[in-house]
Amino acid sequence: LPDSVIARCPADESLLASILTAKYADHLPLYRQAQMLRRSDVHISRQTISKWVLSLGAGLAPLYEAMKARILASGVIFVDESPVSLQSQSKGPCKKAYMWVYAGGGGGDPPYRFFEFRTSRSHAHVEQTLKEYQGVLHSDKYAAYEKLARREEIQWCPCMAHARRKFVEAEGGDPQLRRRILRKIRHLFMLERVAWSRSPEERLRIRWEIEKPVLENLKSLVKERILAGGLLPKSKFSQALHYYLDLAPHFENYLNHPEARLDNNVAERAIRPLTIGRKNWLFVGSEEGGQAAATILSLIQTCRNLDINPQEYLEDVLRRIMSHPAKQIDELLPDHWLASRKKNAASQTVKQDGLG
Repeated sequence: LPDSVIARCPADESLLASILTAKYADHLPLYRQAQMLRRSDVHISRQTISKWVLSLGAGLAPLYEAMKARILASGVIFVDESPVSLQSQSKGPCKKAYMWVYAGGGGGDPPYRFFEFRTSRSHAHVEQTLKEYQGVLHSDKYAAYEKLARREEIQWCPCMAHARRKFVEAEGGDPQLRRRILRKIRHLFMLERVAWSRSPEERLRIRWEIEKPVLENLKSLVKERILAGGLLPKSKFSQALHYYLDLAPHFENYLNHPEARLDNNVAERAIRPLTIGRKNWLFVGSEEGGQAAATILSLIQTCRNLDINPQEYLEDVLRRIMSHPAKQIDELLPDHWLASRKKNAASQTVKQDGLG
Protein backbone atom coordinates (compact mmCIF):
# COMPACT_ATOMS: atom_id res chain seq x y z
CA LEU A 1 0.00 0.00 0.00
CA PRO A 2 1.18 3.58 -0.62
CA ASP A 3 2.14 5.68 2.40
CA SER A 4 -0.87 7.34 4.02
CA VAL A 5 -1.15 10.28 6.41
CA ILE A 6 -3.25 8.04 8.67
CA ALA A 7 -1.74 4.57 8.95
CA ARG A 8 -4.15 1.69 8.24
CA CYS A 9 -7.03 4.11 7.77
CA PRO A 10 -10.02 2.50 5.98
CA ALA A 11 -11.06 5.84 4.48
CA ASP A 12 -9.77 6.88 1.07
CA GLU A 13 -8.15 10.31 0.70
CA SER A 14 -11.18 11.43 -1.31
CA LEU A 15 -13.44 10.91 1.72
CA LEU A 16 -10.95 12.52 4.09
CA ALA A 17 -10.63 15.58 1.83
CA SER A 18 -14.43 15.78 1.60
CA ILE A 19 -14.78 15.76 5.40
CA LEU A 20 -12.20 18.53 5.85
CA THR A 21 -13.73 20.68 3.11
CA ALA A 22 -17.24 20.23 4.46
CA LYS A 23 -16.21 21.41 7.93
CA TYR A 24 -13.69 24.15 7.22
CA ALA A 25 -15.05 25.52 3.93
CA ASP A 26 -18.78 24.75 4.21
CA HIS A 27 -19.00 24.94 8.03
CA LEU A 28 -20.66 21.53 8.54
CA PRO A 29 -19.96 20.14 12.04
CA LEU A 30 -18.67 16.58 12.19
CA TYR A 31 -21.80 15.20 13.85
CA ARG A 32 -23.90 16.45 10.93
CA GLN A 33 -21.52 14.84 8.47
CA ALA A 34 -21.81 11.56 10.38
CA GLN A 35 -25.61 11.80 10.11
CA MET A 36 -25.40 12.52 6.37
CA LEU A 37 -23.13 9.50 5.82
CA ARG A 38 -25.49 7.32 7.85
CA ARG A 39 -28.35 8.20 5.49
CA SER A 40 -26.25 6.65 2.73
CA ASP A 41 -25.72 3.56 4.90
CA VAL A 42 -22.13 4.54 5.70
CA HIS A 43 -21.72 4.18 9.46
CA ILE A 44 -18.77 6.15 10.83
CA SER A 45 -18.97 7.60 14.34
CA ARG A 46 -18.28 11.25 15.05
CA GLN A 47 -15.48 10.20 17.41
CA THR A 48 -13.73 8.31 14.60
CA ILE A 49 -14.06 11.27 12.23
CA SER A 50 -12.69 13.58 14.97
CA LYS A 51 -9.61 11.35 15.34
CA TRP A 52 -9.11 11.46 11.58
CA VAL A 53 -9.23 15.27 11.59
CA LEU A 54 -6.63 15.46 14.38
CA SER A 55 -4.32 13.08 12.52
CA LEU A 56 -4.75 14.96 9.24
CA GLY A 57 -3.94 18.25 10.97
CA ALA A 58 -0.70 16.75 12.27
CA GLY A 59 0.13 15.20 8.90
CA LEU A 60 -0.33 18.50 7.06
CA ALA A 61 1.83 20.41 9.57
CA PRO A 62 4.87 20.65 7.24
CA LEU A 63 2.78 22.61 4.73
CA TYR A 64 1.47 24.77 7.56
CA GLU A 65 4.99 25.64 8.69
CA ALA A 66 6.13 26.30 5.11
CA MET A 67 3.22 28.68 4.65
CA LYS A 68 4.11 30.50 7.87
CA ALA A 69 7.70 30.93 6.69
CA ARG A 70 6.54 32.35 3.37
CA ILE A 71 4.26 34.88 5.09
CA LEU A 72 6.94 36.05 7.53
CA ALA A 73 9.39 36.52 4.66
CA SER A 74 6.95 38.45 2.47
CA GLY A 75 7.46 41.91 4.00
CA VAL A 76 3.75 42.83 4.08
CA ILE A 77 1.39 41.21 6.61
CA PHE A 78 -2.25 41.78 7.58
CA VAL A 79 -3.24 40.43 11.01
CA ASP A 80 -6.43 40.10 13.04
CA GLU A 81 -7.73 37.85 15.80
CA SER A 82 -11.12 36.52 16.90
CA PRO A 83 -12.30 34.51 19.91
CA VAL A 84 -13.28 30.84 19.73
CA SER A 85 -14.71 28.65 22.47
CA LEU A 86 -12.47 25.91 23.86
CA GLN A 87 -14.25 22.98 25.50
CA SER A 88 -13.22 22.47 29.11
CA GLN A 89 -11.68 19.09 29.87
CA SER A 90 -13.29 19.14 33.34
CA LYS A 91 -16.86 19.26 31.96
CA GLY A 92 -17.22 22.89 33.01
CA PRO A 93 -18.19 25.82 30.79
CA CYS A 94 -16.19 26.51 27.66
CA LYS A 95 -13.13 28.72 27.94
CA LYS A 96 -12.35 31.62 25.64
CA ALA A 97 -9.48 30.95 23.27
CA TYR A 98 -8.35 32.90 20.20
CA MET A 99 -7.58 32.27 16.56
CA TRP A 100 -5.17 34.69 14.88
CA VAL A 101 -5.07 35.08 11.11
CA TYR A 102 -2.03 36.36 9.22
CA ALA A 103 -2.50 37.21 5.55
CA GLY A 104 0.70 37.48 3.54
CA GLY A 105 2.85 35.98 0.85
CA GLY A 106 3.39 39.04 -1.36
CA GLY A 107 1.33 41.84 -2.87
CA GLY A 108 -1.40 44.13 -1.63
CA ASP A 109 -3.91 41.26 -1.66
CA PRO A 110 -1.62 38.39 -0.63
CA PRO A 111 -2.47 34.75 -1.39
CA TYR A 112 -1.85 33.04 1.95
CA ARG A 113 -4.16 32.84 4.95
CA PHE A 114 -2.33 31.52 8.01
CA PHE A 115 -4.41 30.74 11.14
CA GLU A 116 -2.85 30.28 14.56
CA PHE A 117 -4.71 28.88 17.57
CA ARG A 118 -3.91 30.24 21.03
CA THR A 119 -5.50 29.65 24.44
CA SER A 120 -5.54 33.37 25.33
CA ARG A 121 -5.18 36.85 23.83
CA SER A 122 -1.84 37.45 25.52
CA HIS A 123 0.55 39.88 23.82
CA ALA A 124 3.22 37.19 24.04
CA HIS A 125 1.55 35.08 21.34
CA VAL A 126 1.71 37.61 18.52
CA GLU A 127 5.10 38.84 19.73
CA GLN A 128 6.44 35.28 19.52
CA THR A 129 5.07 34.76 16.01
CA LEU A 130 6.45 38.07 14.72
CA LYS A 131 9.66 38.15 16.75
CA GLU A 132 11.88 38.07 13.64
CA TYR A 133 9.50 39.78 11.24
CA GLN A 134 10.66 42.81 9.27
CA GLY A 135 8.33 44.86 7.09
CA VAL A 136 4.85 46.36 6.98
CA LEU A 137 2.28 45.26 9.55
CA HIS A 138 -1.43 46.06 9.12
CA SER A 139 -3.72 45.68 12.12
CA ASP A 140 -6.26 47.31 14.41
CA LYS A 141 -5.31 49.26 17.55
CA TYR A 142 -4.84 46.27 19.85
CA ALA A 143 -2.06 47.07 22.33
CA ALA A 144 0.06 44.08 21.24
CA TYR A 145 0.39 45.57 17.75
CA GLU A 146 1.15 49.02 19.15
CA LYS A 147 3.96 47.42 21.13
CA LEU A 148 5.34 45.80 17.98
CA ALA A 149 5.17 49.15 16.21
CA ARG A 150 7.96 50.44 18.49
CA ARG A 151 10.43 48.13 16.76
CA GLU A 152 12.44 49.91 14.07
CA GLU A 153 12.19 47.02 11.62
CA ILE A 154 8.35 47.13 11.61
CA GLN A 155 6.32 49.80 9.81
CA TRP A 156 2.91 49.71 11.45
CA CYS A 157 -0.10 50.63 9.31
CA PRO A 158 -3.18 50.91 11.55
CA CYS A 159 -6.60 50.54 9.97
CA MET A 160 -8.25 53.75 8.75
CA ALA A 161 -11.55 51.85 8.38
CA HIS A 162 -11.60 51.40 12.17
CA ALA A 163 -11.05 55.12 12.69
CA ARG A 164 -13.81 55.91 10.22
CA ARG A 165 -16.18 53.57 12.10
CA LYS A 166 -15.55 55.54 15.30
CA PHE A 167 -16.76 58.74 13.63
CA VAL A 168 -19.75 56.99 12.02
CA GLU A 169 -20.88 55.83 15.46
CA ALA A 170 -20.27 59.27 17.05
CA GLU A 171 -23.60 60.84 16.12
CA GLY A 172 -23.45 63.50 18.82
CA GLY A 173 -20.74 66.11 19.35
CA ASP A 174 -20.01 68.43 16.43
CA PRO A 175 -22.14 67.23 13.46
CA GLN A 176 -20.55 69.63 10.96
CA LEU A 177 -16.96 68.65 11.81
CA ARG A 178 -17.93 64.97 11.93
CA ARG A 179 -19.34 65.14 8.40
CA ARG A 180 -16.26 67.01 7.22
CA ILE A 181 -13.92 64.39 8.67
CA LEU A 182 -15.93 61.54 7.15
CA ARG A 183 -15.87 63.23 3.72
CA LYS A 184 -12.08 63.52 3.86
CA ILE A 185 -11.68 59.87 4.88
CA ARG A 186 -14.01 58.86 2.04
CA HIS A 187 -11.88 60.98 -0.31
CA LEU A 188 -8.76 59.06 0.80
CA PHE A 189 -10.39 55.72 0.01
CA MET A 190 -11.50 57.00 -3.40
CA LEU A 191 -7.95 58.11 -4.15
CA GLU A 192 -6.64 54.70 -3.07
CA ARG A 193 -8.96 52.95 -5.54
CA VAL A 194 -7.41 55.07 -8.28
CA ALA A 195 -3.87 54.49 -6.97
CA TRP A 196 -4.29 50.69 -6.95
CA SER A 197 -5.26 50.75 -10.62
CA ARG A 198 -1.86 52.27 -11.47
CA SER A 199 1.74 51.05 -11.37
CA PRO A 200 3.55 50.90 -8.00
CA GLU A 201 5.59 54.01 -8.90
CA GLU A 202 2.49 55.96 -9.90
CA ARG A 203 0.70 54.74 -6.77
CA LEU A 204 3.40 56.22 -4.55
CA ARG A 205 3.31 59.48 -6.50
CA ILE A 206 -0.48 59.80 -6.01
CA ARG A 207 -0.10 59.10 -2.33
CA TRP A 208 2.64 61.64 -1.70
CA GLU A 209 1.27 64.41 -3.91
CA ILE A 210 -2.48 64.07 -3.31
CA GLU A 211 -3.21 61.86 -0.30
CA LYS A 212 -0.55 63.15 2.10
CA PRO A 213 -2.04 66.71 2.18
CA VAL A 214 -5.45 65.18 2.99
CA LEU A 215 -3.95 63.23 5.89
CA GLU A 216 -2.19 66.35 7.20
CA ASN A 217 -5.43 68.35 6.98
CA LEU A 218 -7.32 65.61 8.83
CA LYS A 219 -4.73 65.59 11.60
CA SER A 220 -4.95 69.39 11.92
CA LEU A 221 -8.76 69.35 12.10
CA VAL A 222 -8.78 66.70 14.81
CA LYS A 223 -6.01 68.31 16.85
CA GLU A 224 -7.57 71.81 16.70
CA ARG A 225 -10.94 70.48 17.86
CA ILE A 226 -9.40 68.66 20.81
CA LEU A 227 -7.40 71.75 21.84
CA ALA A 228 -10.52 73.92 21.58
CA GLY A 229 -12.04 71.94 24.47
CA GLY A 230 -15.69 71.78 25.42
CA LEU A 231 -16.01 68.05 24.70
CA LEU A 232 -17.47 65.52 27.08
CA PRO A 233 -14.54 63.17 27.84
CA LYS A 234 -16.63 60.01 27.53
CA SER A 235 -18.64 61.06 24.49
CA LYS A 236 -18.24 58.94 21.36
CA PHE A 237 -17.16 61.97 19.37
CA SER A 238 -14.40 62.82 21.86
CA GLN A 239 -13.24 59.19 21.87
CA ALA A 240 -13.20 59.14 18.07
CA LEU A 241 -11.06 62.29 17.95
CA HIS A 242 -8.53 60.96 20.46
CA TYR A 243 -8.48 57.55 18.73
CA TYR A 244 -7.57 59.24 15.45
CA LEU A 245 -4.98 61.59 16.94
CA ASP A 246 -3.20 58.72 18.73
CA LEU A 247 -2.79 56.91 15.41
CA ALA A 248 -2.19 59.93 13.16
CA PRO A 249 1.64 59.55 13.04
CA HIS A 250 1.26 55.90 11.97
CA PHE A 251 -1.45 56.51 9.36
CA GLU A 252 1.20 58.02 7.09
CA ASN A 253 3.29 54.82 7.00
CA TYR A 254 1.36 53.37 4.08
CA LEU A 255 2.58 56.26 1.92
CA ASN A 256 6.08 54.75 1.84
CA HIS A 257 5.36 51.24 0.57
CA PRO A 258 3.56 50.48 -2.71
CA GLU A 259 2.01 47.26 -1.35
CA ALA A 260 0.85 48.77 1.95
CA ARG A 261 -2.83 49.64 2.38
CA LEU A 262 -4.86 52.30 4.12
CA ASP A 263 -6.97 49.69 5.91
CA ASN A 264 -6.77 46.17 7.33
CA ASN A 265 -9.72 44.83 5.34
CA VAL A 266 -7.62 41.97 3.93
CA ALA A 267 -7.35 40.46 7.43
CA GLU A 268 -10.98 41.35 8.23
CA ARG A 269 -12.10 39.33 5.20
CA ALA A 270 -9.69 36.51 6.03
CA ILE A 271 -11.13 36.07 9.54
CA ARG A 272 -14.76 36.04 8.34
CA PRO A 273 -14.92 32.30 7.45
CA LEU A 274 -13.90 31.52 11.03
CA THR A 275 -16.66 33.71 12.49
CA ILE A 276 -19.21 32.02 10.23
CA GLY A 277 -17.89 28.55 11.01
CA ARG A 278 -17.94 28.88 14.80
CA LYS A 279 -21.70 29.62 14.68
CA ASN A 280 -22.11 26.08 13.35
CA TRP A 281 -19.47 23.97 15.11
CA LEU A 282 -19.65 26.18 18.25
CA PHE A 283 -16.33 25.20 19.88
CA VAL A 284 -13.04 23.31 19.49
CA GLY A 285 -12.77 20.18 21.61
CA SER A 286 -9.16 20.53 22.76
CA GLU A 287 -5.94 22.44 22.20
CA GLU A 288 -4.87 19.69 19.81
CA GLY A 289 -8.16 20.17 17.97
CA GLY A 290 -7.59 23.92 17.83
CA GLN A 291 -4.17 23.40 16.25
CA ALA A 292 -5.60 20.94 13.71
CA ALA A 293 -8.33 23.46 12.88
CA ALA A 294 -5.74 26.21 12.38
CA THR A 295 -3.68 24.02 10.03
CA ILE A 296 -6.61 22.89 7.90
CA LEU A 297 -8.25 26.34 7.85
CA SER A 298 -4.97 27.83 6.62
CA LEU A 299 -4.80 25.49 3.63
CA ILE A 300 -8.49 25.55 2.74
CA GLN A 301 -8.97 29.32 3.02
CA THR A 302 -5.77 29.91 1.03
CA CYS A 303 -7.17 27.60 -1.67
CA ARG A 304 -10.43 29.53 -1.72
CA ASN A 305 -8.55 32.82 -1.98
CA LEU A 306 -6.65 31.44 -5.00
CA ASP A 307 -9.84 30.06 -6.59
CA ILE A 308 -8.66 26.45 -6.08
CA ASN A 309 -11.13 23.67 -5.31
CA PRO A 310 -9.96 22.82 -1.74
CA GLN A 311 -11.30 19.26 -1.93
CA GLU A 312 -9.38 18.53 -5.11
CA TYR A 313 -6.23 20.09 -3.64
CA LEU A 314 -6.43 18.22 -0.33
CA GLU A 315 -7.15 14.87 -1.97
CA ASP A 316 -4.07 15.21 -4.18
CA VAL A 317 -1.82 16.47 -1.39
CA LEU A 318 -2.93 13.78 1.08
CA ARG A 319 -1.94 11.13 -1.48
CA ARG A 320 1.50 12.65 -2.05
CA ILE A 321 2.74 14.38 1.11
CA MET A 322 4.12 11.30 2.92
CA SER A 323 6.44 10.40 0.04
CA HIS A 324 7.23 13.95 -1.04
CA PRO A 325 10.83 15.16 -0.32
CA ALA A 326 10.85 17.37 2.78
CA LYS A 327 13.20 19.88 1.14
CA GLN A 328 10.72 20.34 -1.69
CA ILE A 329 7.62 20.78 0.47
CA ASP A 330 6.98 24.22 -1.06
CA GLU A 331 5.95 22.44 -4.27
CA LEU A 332 2.78 21.35 -2.47
CA LEU A 333 1.78 24.82 -1.29
CA PRO A 334 -1.50 25.92 -2.93
CA ASP A 335 -0.08 28.54 -5.31
CA HIS A 336 2.79 26.26 -6.42
CA TRP A 337 0.35 23.35 -6.80
CA LEU A 338 -1.91 25.52 -8.97
CA ALA A 339 0.98 26.69 -11.14
CA SER A 340 2.10 23.08 -11.63
CA ARG A 341 -1.42 22.02 -12.60
CA LYS A 342 -1.68 24.82 -15.18
CA LYS A 343 1.74 23.97 -16.59
CA ASN A 344 0.83 20.29 -16.95
CA ALA A 345 -2.51 21.18 -18.56
CA ALA A 346 -0.76 23.46 -21.06
CA SER A 347 1.79 20.74 -21.82
CA GLN A 348 -0.99 18.22 -22.47
CA THR A 349 -2.73 20.67 -24.80
CA VAL A 350 0.48 21.16 -26.81
CA LYS A 351 0.97 17.37 -27.11
CA GLN A 352 -2.61 16.88 -28.28
CA ASP A 353 -2.28 19.68 -30.84
CA GLY A 354 0.95 18.07 -32.08
CA LEU A 355 -0.74 14.68 -32.48
CA GLY A 356 -3.65 16.34 -34.30
